[in-house]
Amino acid sequence: MKIALMNEFSQASKNAIVLKELQHVAGELGHTVYNTGMSDDNDHRLTYIHLGIMGSLLLNSKAVDFVVSGCGTGQGALMSLNAYPGVNCGYCIDPADAYLFAQINNGNALAIPYAKGFGWGAELNIRYIFEKAFTGDKGQGYPPERKESQVANAGILNHIKEATAKSYLDGLKAIDPELVKTAVSGERFQACFFENSQDQELTDFVRSVLDS
Repeated sequence: MKIALMNEFSQASKNAIVLKELQHVAGELGHTVYNTGMSDDNDHRLTYIHLGIMGSLLLNSKAVDFVVSGCGTGQGALMSLNAYPGVNCGYCIDPADAYLFAQINNGNALAIPYAKGFGWGAELNIRYIFEKAFTGDKGQGYPPERKESQVANAGILNHIKEATAKSYLDGLKAIDPELVKTAVSGERFQACFFENSQDQELTDFVRSVLDS
C-alpha cells in the first residue's frame, strides 16, 4: 500500500512526529509512505483547502491508496477531503475510531486533530491509530454480523456522491486555478503524483496547471 501524509500550515511543526510514527507502523507492514504536505513552518504554505485538492488528486489518480491528513481540530481537513468524489475520509481521535472506520466504512483517508487534545503521550496515540488503521483486513464489519449491511451502505454512499457531484476533472477545472496551483506546487507532492499516477488525464491536467 502507498500512503500519503499531508500537514497544513497550522500544524506543520507536528509533521516530524506524525511521519515518524506512520513510517514505523507502515514499514513493519511493508507499506510505502510519501510525505506530501508541509514538513515544517518554513515549507511551501498549505491550508486544509489545499489538502483536499492534493488528497483527491492522489487518490483519484491511484498514485496512492490512502491519505493521512489533519489540521488543528481535524474538522477542516475532513470536510475538505470529503468534498471530492473518490475520497472517503473519516474523523479519527483515537485508535478505536481508526479500527471502526476501517471495518465499517472502509474508507481511504483519515483526518486527525493535531492541536486539540494533542498532549502528553500524543505520539503513542498516533502510533496506535495507525496500527488499527492499517493492520489486518478492512471492511470486515463491526460487530461482524453486520458486515453485509455495512458494506452495502458504504457502496450506496459512494454512488450517491458520484451521482450528486460533477465529474472529478470538471470539478477541478471549476476551482480557482490559483488554489489548485498552490496545492500541486510542492516538490514532494509532485514527486509522489508524477511517479505513481495511473490516470493520464489527471497527469496532463496537473502539468498544465504547473505550466500556466
